[in-house]
Amino acid sequence: MSHNLKIKEGALIISDAHFSLLRPELLALIEEIYFKRVKTTQLILMGDIFDSLFGSIKYTYKNNQKIIDMLNEIALNVEVIYLEGNHDFNLKKVFRNMKIFTIYQQPVLCSYEDKKIYLAHGDFDGAFGYKVYTYLIRLPLILFFLRIIDNLSKHSILNFVDNHLGKKDDCNEFTGFKDFIKRRIEEKYSCDYFIEGHYHQNKQIGFKKFIYINLGAFACNQRYFTVEFSKSKELLKENIFSKEI
Repeated sequence: MSHNLKIKEGALIISDAHFSLLRPELLALIEEIYFKRVKTTQLILMGDIFDSLFGSIKYTYKNNQKIIDMLNEIALNVEVIYLEGNHDFNLKKVFRNMKIFTIYQQPVLCSYEDKKIYLAHGDFDGAFGYKVYTYLIRLPLILFFLRIIDNLSKHSILNFVDNHLGKKDDCNEFTGFKDFIKRRIEEKYSCDYFIEGHYHQNKQIGFKKFIYINLGAFACNQRYFTVEFSKSKELLKENIFSKEI
């Protein structure tokens, strides 16, 4: 699906930061961007930036509010593109100045110079059961009842989810990953690059029709990426952010 999006030289790409009180590292990077100590021509957020941020449930804003406010300020001066993930969705009311793409709008077809590029969080083509889940969990009625139950239980549901997700290991290697991607998307898309997150593998794989890039998770070693094709044939430069929290 084309949205006439142009990826800019010098754009920063962040994927799978899974920000929470247990994993606060993203806050320092967003502050650096906010205060323009880390400069960017464009900011592309590839989903699961937050461990839990659901636009219809305001309690999920609570621990994320500082980053939400800074991202909204950044978006007034820099184009911010946000591909919703499986941990952060229904975000159009949260981030009014950004270009938000839901799971149903992904992969997003973009251009960069003369290159054709697809961007996706990575969970747009899950199995049937997963698709049913992603559909139901985004329904306003389901979220309405979830919000009521969570409020009545003094937020025990969302607090449990946060604690559980915060303990996950985001650095596991996916055995047989190349074959998995080959079966999944190789014959379905024709482009120069297909870039997604979700799987946290930090790998580039060459296929006949395109180069596939699976982004490293920011939650794992604080990786983020800069678009620098004019300097590197690899398209993306990997950065490791390091700062005292």
